Amino acid sequence: MAEPDFDVLILGAGSGGYACALRAAQLGLSVGLVEKGDLGGTCLHVGCIPTKALLHAAEVADQTRESAQFGVRATLDGVDMTGVNAYKDGVVSRLFKGLTGLIKGRGITVVEGAGRLTGPREVTVDGRAWTGRHVVLASGSYSRSLPGLEVDGERVITSEQALRLDRVPASVVVLGGGVIGCEFASVWRSFGAEVTIVEALPRLLAAEDEASSKALERAFRKRKIAFRTGTPFQSVKTTDTGVVVTVEGGDTIETELLLVAVGRGPVTEGLGYDEQGVAMDRGFVLADERCRTNLDGVYAVGDIVPGLQLAHRGFQQGIFVAEDIAGLDPQPINESGIPRVTYSHPEVASVGLDEATAATTYGDDGIETVTYDLGGNGKSQILRTQGFVKLVRRKDGPVVGVHLVGDRVGELIGEAQLIYNWEAYADDVAPLVHAHPTQNEALGEAHLALAGKPLHAHA
Repeated sequence: MAEPDFDVLILGAGSGGYACALRAAQLGLSVGLVEKGDLGGTCLHVGCIPTKALLHAAEVADQTRESAQFGVRATLDGVDMTGVNAYKDGVVSRLFKGLTGLIKGRGITVVEGAGRLTGPREVTVDGRAWTGRHVVLASGSYSRSLPGLEVDGERVITSEQALRLDRVPASVVVLGGGVIGCEFASVWRSFGAEVTIVEALPRLLAAEDEASSKALERAFRKRKIAFRTGTPFQSVKTTDTGVVVTVEGGDTIETELLLVAVGRGPVTEGLGYDEQGVAMDRGFVLADERCRTNLDGVYAVGDIVPGLQLAHRGFQQGIFVAEDIAGLDPQPINESGIPRVTYSHPEVASVGLDEATAATTYGDDGIETVTYDLGGNGKSQILRTQGFVKLVRRKDGPVVGVHLVGDRVGELIGEAQLIYNWEAYADDVAPLVHAHPTQNEALGEAHLALAGKPLHAHA
C-alpha cells in the first residue's frame, strides 16, 4: 500500500478543522487541510465574529441614544450600514489574514476545493485523491429552514444574508427565539427597526435556565422588542412592500423582512460519508467521547457531531483530536462544562446544569440555588445594567450550574467555567479576592451567599 500523503487529513477549515491542523502541526505531524471556501469557516466569516461586530455597533448606537443619562450630550443621527459593514468586514479581514499566516507558518498543506470522502482514509478534491493515516471530518453547518419555507435571499433571509444587508429594515419578523434570533433581534432594535420574534417553544432561549429566559423576556419587553412564544409558524407570503407572516391560529404579521433563525444543520449530504459507512443520525455524524467515528482512524468534530453547535466546542475538539492522534491521551471534553453565551442586550451566559436539569439529576431536595442581583454590584450600576448571577449546587456539594444575565456578563463566563469544571464548592470560591469595582465581584458575592455569608445580598 502507498504511503499516505499526510499523518492527518482534515476535511473543513472552520474552528474545529483549523484548530486540529494547527495543534497537529505543532506536535510534528504532517497535515493536509481541505477547504472549499475561506479558512476560518462559518464562525469567522458568517457567524460569531461578524455578528458580534454588529452587536458592538448596536451597543454604540444605544449608548449614544441614551448618553444624556450619563451627562454626555450626544445625538444619534442614524445608522450608516455601509460604515457598519466596513467596520465588521475589517475585523473579519484582519483575523482572516492572521489565521492564514498561522496556517502557512506551520507548514500545513491547504488543499483548495470541495472535498469528498472517497475511501476510509481518502478525500478527493477536484479529481485528485489525497490520503491520510487519520482523517478528521469537520465540514460544519448551514442555516436551516422549515419544510415549505423558501428562503429567497431578499425578503426571506438567513443569518448569512442578514450580515450583508446594506440598510436597516423598517420592520423584521425573526422566526426563532434561540441564540441567533435573539442576537439579530437585539441588533436591529438598537438600530431602530420594529422587531417581532416568533417562537414555537414556550420561551425565548429555551435551552437556558428558565430564570434567564424570563429576565431576557422582561428586558426585551422594556426595549419594545415584541415576541410571541408558544406560537408555531404557519406560512409566509410575499407582497409589494415585504412579506405577510401567518402563525398558527391564523394571526398575520406584516413586515419588511423575515429572518429564518431556526437553527443550523450539519453539512454532510453529498460528501460521501454515507457511502463510506460512517454511522449517521439525521445527517449528523455519530462519534464517541473521543471524537472517533465507527470507522477506524476517522474522527469527527464540530457542528456535524450531535451536541452544542458552538465554535469553541469545535475548536477544543480539534485540539483534542490532534493530541489523541499524537498519542498524548488527552482527557475527553465534558459537554456540560462548555460555556454558552448569547450576546444580546442584555447578555445571557451559562455553564453546567440549569435548575430543572439539576433537580431531575439530583432530586428536588438534592440541590440548592442562590441568586445574586446585579443591583448590588457597583460596576453594574455604573453600566446601568440589570440582571443576576444564579448558582445551582448539589446540597453540601460542588456548584453544578452558573447562570448570568446582564450586559457584558459573557466576560464572566471564564471564571464560571473554571468553577464548574474544577467542581468547586462555594467555600472554595468565597475566599477568592475579586477586583473592585468589577462585575466579576458578582460571582464572588454569589458564592459568599451560597457559602452562608452574604454581604451585599439578603440571607
